[in-house]
Amino acid sequence: MSTRKPKVAAIQMTSGPDVDKNLKRAEELVREATADGALLCVLPECFAYLGPEEDKFKIAEPLPAGGPILSRMCELARQTQCELVLGGFHEQTREPRKLRNACLHVSEQGKVRAVYRKIHLFDVDLPDGTKLEESATVEPGSEVVVTDTRAGRLGLSVCYDLRFPELYRRLVDQGATLLTVPSAFTLTTGKDHWHVLLRARAIEAQSYVIAAAQSGLHFGTRRSYGHALIADPWGTVLSECGEGEGYALAPIDLGFVESVRRTLPSLKHRRVG
Repeated sequence: MSTRKPKVAAIQMTSGPDVDKNLKRAEELVREATADGALLCVLPECFAYLGPEEDKFKIAEPLPAGGPILSRMCELARQTQCELVLGGFHEQTREPRKLRNACLHVSEQGKVRAVYRKIHLFDVDLPDGTKLEESATVEPGSEVVVTDTRAGRLGLSVCYDLRFPELYRRLVDQGATLLTVPSAFTLTTGKDHWHVLLRARAIEAQSYVIAAAQSGLHFGTRRSYGHALIADPWGTVLSECGEGEGYALAPIDLGFVESVRRTLPSLKHRRVG
């Protein structure tokens, strides 16, 4: 029996308004990560498009049927035999001026295995002048989603969800040993909160956290913090991106998850919630 530990990758991109350019870069990074041994790659929020709000409706696709963007990513999964998590996918709704911010799990056969719709929407007015109102154009989801992968049972979330620990407890209650957080964290919030929150979620949930990220200048003045990373159930950062595009890569050891949960059984000691 093989004792090799599956490797996963958290992709870091600087997506912009050019969808084809973004998808080509996503394909390149996934191919590089799979050549490096990754069996599961997580793409960041808005991987296909990060540009002016009014144009995102043009590229939204129905799910699970999809359109050209999803078709292209499913073909990438088949060609590389790599499972993909497509974070921040623009999903059509029945409302012409509303989308959903979806997170998809695509199998290595190129089949959609699970779809999560972002529950917590990012409405903020930050001191640096950044003002975002996600709820103006996005319908929130309501379902907690866990899916099986070759690396372990995976709990899905997107970006701002990270600030709501109760979601991750629900994911663990449904058997998650891995958690994905595909993100486009702002520079202002990321530099102070990104690492702290990700490590806290890993420690609280006693699970691996795979956090793909957007990085750098996208268009206009919109910037993201970056630092895509993978943290283990003890809160140790195993791999982290530096500046620019790339990926963080690390092996997943489900035996270590079991060990942490056994020796420090805080999940069993819960008395509230």
